[in-house]
Amino acid sequence: MPKTSARLLALLSLLQTRRDWPGALLADRLDVSPRTVRRDVDRLRELGYPIVAFKGPEGGYRLDAGSELPPLLFDDEQAVALAIALQVAATSGAGIEEAAARALSTVRQVMPARLRHRIDTLRVTTVERPALRPEPQVGGDVLVALSAAVHAREVLRFGYGSQEGPPRRVEPHHLVTWGGRWYLVAWDLEREDWRTFRADRIAPRTPTGPRFDPRELPGGTVAAFVAGRFLGSDGSDSSGDSGGWPCRGEVILALPASEVSPYVRDGVVEELGPGRCRLVLGSWSWTGLAATIGRFDAGIEVVGPPELRDAFARLARRYAEAAAG
Repeated sequence: MPKTSARLLALLSLLQTRRDWPGALLADRLDVSPRTVRRDVDRLRELGYPIVAFKGPEGGYRLDAGSELPPLLFDDEQAVALAIALQVAATSGAGIEEAAARALSTVRQVMPARLRHRIDTLRVTTVERPALRPEPQVGGDVLVALSAAVHAREVLRFGYGSQEGPPRRVEPHHLVTWGGRWYLVAWDLEREDWRTFRADRIAPRTPTGPRFDPRELPGGTVAAFVAGRFLGSDGSDSSGDSGGWPCRGEVILALPASEVSPYVRDGVVEELGPGRCRLVLGSWSWTGLAATIGRFDAGIEVVGPPELRDAFARLARRYAEAAAG
């Protein structure tokens, strides 16, 4: 590979690892002059990479978001992780199985032979627990549209199920999963009340707007509200313990909601962003609840109550003693 091409790939790889890169630091990493860095940045721009320059005491460059998706670089571990994630995408319940298979084929095609071998020897088979009836699938475009409206705090219009007449107008507040299904929690502007809408029945209309100031949910948290609605209360219990379990706790998991929701039929999962979700779950004991949450094998941040935190500490001591023994 020509030296210049190799240097361009190295520069692109560096730009993908952090948001801002001082020009002098890039030159030092690549062992070239700042002038060469500027020329290489111009070459990458000509190839379609949206690299912007920023001013300041040090000045530098940033790989920005553009209108199209340019080729990306992944290290070995990132490529393997991406392939695994695509193989388990069928558990998301978002109707993206075909798209995930095509994406996996594309990623595999450009992998070096050593990585293709690792991926080909890994086969993930998803076995879901039996259900009385098939769970409805939600289109990925619908979830994206709902999430965007929630994030922008814009009034959403949509057709719902087979209902005729004018579209529903709501203030969307949260996109959650309950019992393996996706729901939109929103304030219904016509009925002047809180509602939960099944996402698989929603057909978003455009445009959205106007913007709104978020209202306060009954019960204080979306988990308490959703649990209350589905279990027969009005969601006004501020304690959040409306689920009927003697022990009920809340944590933040370092996993996307799509990977957690299929395994918590009686819990509430709220998407917080890429790779993070809020889980509210109940059990007959605090130790049992901590053990149930621990099975997700991911980073855990305990929101409350203190009894759940103490249960995690007890389990940690027991597991440490078992490992030592």
